[in-house]
Amino acid sequence: MTYTNAQRWENGLSVYCGIDWAESHHDVALVDEDGQLLAKRRITDDAAGYRLLLDLLSEYGDSSEEPVPVAIETSHGLLVAALRSGTRKVFAINPLAAARYRDRHGVSRKKSDPGDALVLAHILRTDMAMHRPLPADSEHARAVTVLARAQQDAVWNRQQLVNQVRSLLREYYPAAQAAFQHKQSGLARPDARTILTAAPTPGQAARLSLAQLRSALKRSGRQRGIDAEAERLREVFRAPAAHQPPAVEEAFGKQLVALIKQLDAACVAADELAKAVEASFREHPDADIYLSFPGLGVQLAARLLAEIGDDRHRFADARALKAYAGSAPITRASGKKSFVGRRFVKNNRLISAGFLWAFSSLKASPGADAHYRRRREAGDWHAGAQRNLLNRFLGQLHHCLQNRQFFDEHRAFTSPLTSSLAAVA
Repeated sequence: MTYTNAQRWENGLSVYCGIDWAESHHDVALVDEDGQLLAKRRITDDAAGYRLLLDLLSEYGDSSEEPVPVAIETSHGLLVAALRSGTRKVFAINPLAAARYRDRHGVSRKKSDPGDALVLAHILRTDMAMHRPLPADSEHARAVTVLARAQQDAVWNRQQLVNQVRSLLREYYPAAQAAFQHKQSGLARPDARTILTAAPTPGQAARLSLAQLRSALKRSGRQRGIDAEAERLREVFRAPAAHQPPAVEEAFGKQLVALIKQLDAACVAADELAKAVEASFREHPDADIYLSFPGLGVQLAARLLAEIGDDRHRFADARALKAYAGSAPITRASGKKSFVGRRFVKNNRLISAGFLWAFSSLKASPGADAHYRRRREAGDWHAGAQRNLLNRFLGQLHHCLQNRQFFDEHRAFTSPLTSSLAAVA
């Protein structure tokens, strides 16, 4: 039975939209709850195309009260931002999952962009309850997400460049590596970068006078212990060492200067983004709750907020948050066989920040340290004990966020048995 658009709205028939996105255009497909294709169209990736898409959805019953749900294989971009402007549910379908659904609609393994859009629409029609829509985070939380992820990427990029510099120094300039590798931040330190720029080869470094070393340290921003540091560096640079041939050493020096320029830019970017993250994060209403937890500074707390968001309905319970982070174990059971192991499908940014959180909390929280040591005594390796501690912290964080409470060390790490024994005593 076919309906006109007006009859469809009067009968309350649901409409589902699938979008196969690309760089320059997007294919759109609309189906009803019976699986009938209502419309298909290709739109451009610009404001005119987005308006055409919204008009098409409106033609088939889309409204602010009952928006048409949309499935798409990405969670970011201007198209997604346009679709999320109201109360619409947007489902970011994993491309691997979409490929499995495609096999349900044909065995010939044919593939096309309009066909993929139709498959995405059918995913919502048949299994929408099995997929989660994008969280309804506030604009402020999404801004923190952009900044925190950018700062994290800048830190990773900086570390990659540091690794490249260290690898290069091993080839021809081990004295420079020995001079800074044991200091905090190592080769990323401003004084290390300044001195390596001034003396990119061992020969040039050995000829540096105390006055030149003191001047370089002052240019890097160092204010204390300049004379002692200059003496130490001169001894390191003038110690006997093996050398490459002069021409080869000079070529390595030019490569080092080029790498140091990239490292300088990466360090500046990471520092500037860190300041932006701190300013934005501290203005968020949940900032004080995050910072009340032991081991959480501004940058780590901002990374957690960036991945968890501030949509209180995103996770049904603490277990859902733990599964999303990858701290909760996963069970595989069949017949008499069962296996409990760690999760491989997870939010990698969240678990990365979580491990740093668990490690830094060991000195800040006696309860966290005792919990970690109990897990190690029970046979857990370091990573397993940290993962278990993070799992516990995430449950406490979920509770505090839901109830607008600050972290309480005594309540967080006091077991019911300990409480009962204390009461009897």
